[in-house]
Amino acid sequence: MHRLTVQQSVEMTLGHLRVLDAPAEPPSGDPVEAPLTLEDLYRQHRMRLVRLAILLVDEAPTAEDVVQEAFTGLHRHWSGLRDEAAALGYLRTAVVNGSRSVLRRRKTARGYVPPHQANARSAESLAMLTTEHQSVVVALGQLPPRQREVLVLRYYGGMSEAEIAAATGVSRGTVKSSASRALDALQRMLEGS
Repeated sequence: MHRLTVQQSVEMTLGHLRVLDAPAEPPSGDPVEAPLTLEDLYRQHRMRLVRLAILLVDEAPTAEDVVQEAFTGLHRHWSGLRDEAAALGYLRTAVVNGSRSVLRRRKTARGYVPPHQANARSAESLAMLTTEHQSVVVALGQLPPRQREVLVLRYYGGMSEAEIAAATGVSRGTVKSSASRALDALQRMLEGS
């Protein structure tokens, strides 16, 4: 599989999941206004943030905990928030950082044990994916955490390099090189399968 094909495959797979997880349009067809309350944010974005966390930590219950902690943190700081539009960015960053913490704790706890390779996606969501898409999701789970974060945030989260850099706390150059290394690694994995 050529590198461009791998990138297209990752983009299609995570884009497909993004479409499946997108919030429903209001019945009137009017554009969605920015959420004004924490409850609105929770109702409109919780499931998408859970899916984002699942792609980063590979366990649905852990992903739900990470997202719940992000919303709890936002609730604690709600009164000091500059503007409500920044709330979604805060939540994304909190989910990425929470996922990193989970992975660090998991690595420390397991020590010499090989990394967890279980695929925690639901049977229904995997059944909706083609065999090629399923192999991409499995291969993503085998990438190092930073590389996985960059690809997931780019192709599932639909974020730009600058947004990814801000959410992960690394430079744009690191985002670019991590994405390049991740795509190379995925190409090797997918050619081997």
